[in-house]
Amino acid sequence: MPVSSRDDQTKAPSLAFVGVGRMGANMARRLHAQGFAITAVYDSHRAGAEALAAEIGCAAPATLAEVTAAAEVIFTVVTDDAAQLAVFAESGDSLLLGAAGKTFVNCATVSPSTHREIEKRCGQAGAHSLEACMASSIPQALQGTLYLMVGGRREVFEELRDVLIPLSDEGKLLRYIGSSGQAAEVKALVNMVMNINTAGLAEGLGLASALGLDPAMVQEVFSQTGANSRVLATDGDDMIQREHSCFFSAAHAAKDSGIALALARAQGLDLPLAAAAKAQYDRMVAAGLGDLDKSGVAELTFPGRGSAQK
Repeated sequence: MPVSSRDDQTKAPSLAFVGVGRMGANMARRLHAQGFAITAVYDSHRAGAEALAAEIGCAAPATLAEVTAAAEVIFTVVTDDAAQLAVFAESGDSLLLGAAGKTFVNCATVSPSTHREIEKRCGQAGAHSLEACMASSIPQALQGTLYLMVGGRREVFEELRDVLIPLSDEGKLLRYIGSSGQAAEVKALVNMVMNINTAGLAEGLGLASALGLDPAMVQEVFSQTGANSRVLATDGDDMIQREHSCFFSAAHAAKDSGIALALARAQGLDLPLAAAAKAQYDRMVAAGLGDLDKSGVAELTFPGRGSAQK
């Protein structure tokens, strides 16, 4: 429901976004369309931030400190641990400057330890933080149907629930997981299993192709048997048709599998399937295919393709 139709619309906080690539930009567009006041957007690629700012009618500050000053709630949607720590730097330009009383919602898939470190830094600055890990892709960000796994202090989550509901199918896809770092742990498991399934599907369809079997028939059989999966529905046709427009990149698949494997090592666990899947995505990155969608792992398994073909 748009904020403009709520009786308590004056209580809705002002919002800003740091990291407005495809996911962050579509989240900002969604909340703007729902009537929330987006006051600032920021990205290391300024042209993208400026274009989005012109589109939704907000500022595109040149510094992180200006973003914090412009809003009560700041979403961050960055690429990796280094980028997440950098925007919350303990010196120099940082979101932590003037952050007392502000709330940060961190949506990147990063290590649980990084989320815990950000929560600590925010607390020292008098601010609050949540992790809102997303198990969905670019269209869902714009449609407001993200599956959001939230970690952090429960009371902070409850205060921000009304902001997160329009992003998560009116709250039906909103799940509080637990304390800081726990949502990131669950997200790492989600992506680990998804990446294993994707690599496995690429091998199954690749072998079917090598055997001269009709791929449409094989997909239909898979869908009615234990070989079925969400990945079959989202990636099967793309693997066969070599349509690898990026919704979740191979480079991100490699990174996220690495997060899960690091968690496993810390627990003394050996996860050979996760390691094998990560090795496939690492091969894609090494071959210059890291910007392809994860479905591009099929380029390593279908006969006659080879990693050099894009």
